[in-house]
Amino acid sequence: MTILITNIKELLQVRDETILKVSGLQMKELPTIKNAYLLIDNDTIVDYGEMSVVTGINADQIIDASGKLVLPTWCDSHTHIVYASDRSQEFVDRINGLSYEDIANRGGGILNSAKTLQDTSEDDLYNQSVARLKAVMSLGTGAIEIKSGYGLTPEAEFKMLRVIKRLKKDFPIKVKATFLGAHALPIAFKDNKQGYLDQIINDMLPQIAKENLAQYIDVFCEKGYFDLDDTAQILKAGQEYNLTPKIHVNQFNAFGGIALAVKHQAISVDHLEELNNEDIIALKDSNTMPVALPSCSYFLSIPYTPGRQLIDAGLPLALATDYNPGSTPSGNMNFVVSTACIKMKLTPEEAINAATINGAYAMGISNQYGSITKGKKANVIITKPVSSYNYLPYAFGDNHIETVIINGEII
Repeated sequence: MTILITNIKELLQVRDETILKVSGLQMKELPTIKNAYLLIDNDTIVDYGEMSVVTGINADQIIDASGKLVLPTWCDSHTHIVYASDRSQEFVDRINGLSYEDIANRGGGILNSAKTLQDTSEDDLYNQSVARLKAVMSLGTGAIEIKSGYGLTPEAEFKMLRVIKRLKKDFPIKVKATFLGAHALPIAFKDNKQGYLDQIINDMLPQIAKENLAQYIDVFCEKGYFDLDDTAQILKAGQEYNLTPKIHVNQFNAFGGIALAVKHQAISVDHLEELNNEDIIALKDSNTMPVALPSCSYFLSIPYTPGRQLIDAGLPLALATDYNPGSTPSGNMNFVVSTACIKMKLTPEEAINAATINGAYAMGISNQYGSITKGKKANVIITKPVSSYNYLPYAFGDNHIETVIINGEII
């Protein structure tokens, strides 16, 4: 099927040549075409340009986008959307004065989610996750990374990863799977951390590799969870099974996790609410993408990732939701883009770059996703009529999306 979108007020993130990411000053540049058209053939972008040159193009469906913007769908490189039930009571607990750490120390947090998930059937877990995936697709997300980590036993971790694999098969959205067995220490191993690390390395990883259940491996590298030595053990073992690192790091403390991730050639380091000069130095001249999760900072009332500092240091930056039941119960990338502008002082151009091409890079898919480029996958958002792309993050409480096309399908 061919789709021709005509009279586009402004076509955003147009890249004539495939680029993998943008960094530093490049992030301020958002190439666009005004009064444009876009041609899609099946699942591929095949042509675009100014309306003045569009003649003789036939298409199965023509969409008039007068007054509207067209841009690539969001690439959300950090989520935990496969989980069982919510943790709304902990939301109330935080309002009443308990911290994230307080809740975790009394058996809440990740351990709470793990217990619920262990008692949930795979089909129930799949159906809950389908509802969330459909919701984020309708909000403009066209590529998504999903982590395990709420199982914390071999059987429950495999269950999560099999659900992710089912989602990948059943929906047009691009899905990348990450194994996050080292998300928290299970109660059964509270006095035997090395025993749990051995279980991850010796029992979980071989089965994950056998069933091809993940492309990435993650660790919650944080005080009270997994330290540098723990993280190094897991990353080394994961790389023996060709799992590329994507690391939770610097959410509450900065103690060398970024340098360790870079050493192990992590594709991304995520959170970074706490950052020091050594971290900036470690990221320079690396291929590791810093990823900010501003809606997590919003929800937990913790510092925001110093995105301005990272970009001004010449580094790239990606944005993602961190969609999960405990610290970010939202997969709305539109809110993430707005919050990055409002709270992190990114320009709209920087935020859109961070949520599209750089988000795709953080999933290893920017050769096919994240920009309007001939030959890339046909994943686009058509907005409602708006004054300019600055309006998208400005009017943060409104839904600006009229149509979402993923893999050439109108959803």
